[in-house]
Amino acid sequence: MANSPAPSADHLGQKLYEGKAKIIYATDNPEVLITYFKDDATAFNAQKRGQILNKGVINCKITAYLYALLEKQGIATHLLETTSEREQRIKRVQIVPLEVVVRNLAAGSLCKQTGIALGTKLEPSLVEFYYKNDDLGDPLLTRDRIFAMGLTSPERLTELTQKAEAINHILSQFFTRCGITLVDFKLEFGTDSAGTLLLADEISPDTCRLWDTSQPDERQRVMDKDRFRQDLGNVAAGYQAVLERIAAQLENPA
Repeated sequence: MANSPAPSADHLGQKLYEGKAKIIYATDNPEVLITYFKDDATAFNAQKRGQILNKGVINCKITAYLYALLEKQGIATHLLETTSEREQRIKRVQIVPLEVVVRNLAAGSLCKQTGIALGTKLEPSLVEFYYKNDDLGDPLLTRDRIFAMGLTSPERLTELTQKAEAINHILSQFFTRCGITLVDFKLEFGTDSAGTLLLADEISPDTCRLWDTSQPDERQRVMDKDRFRQDLGNVAAGYQAVLERIAAQLENPA
């Protein structure tokens, strides 16, 4: 298996963290970091590993497009600027140890755990919280467990929920114009040095389930990492199609 293209080290500071999909580097400004998008792909808590051609480039562009869209709608993010096809300058944040998952249609673990049929419309949409802990398998948490573990306050949890719902409203409408159904997606948030809650990490086919609304076939409609998870083939083509539709919609809005 080939490795992701190595980042050019001459302009990067100390490596602070390397995750499944990105590497974080320091800069000469302690409040600013560099995030580098890799081509590495993982699934099932990293039990399945592989590569998706140019995934880092595609996800970097998609995240930049969508964060700019959200910023215009009043959603503050950690993104400062895109500096190369795989790199972004971001604000340093303290990540809230909760993954916020919004579900518009039933898919994935929700179907497995509840028996709800794939594609069932959820009204209202579900907002769920998962503990960011690889060793524990990122478990689903109740509100009471979140507070018992001291992961955040009731006020901050309400803020996370409200921001997730606002982002879902914006992105669902936007993806509909792109001919894509936003099935579900994962968000991460962090607080900056002033304590402001910012959208962090990325929004991409790695973190969203995206279905081609014009394609009725369950296997062919998938445009996201489920193509990798389920061995559906043409994974990079799915990611590229998402990027092309987003770019086309932003450049030529209806």
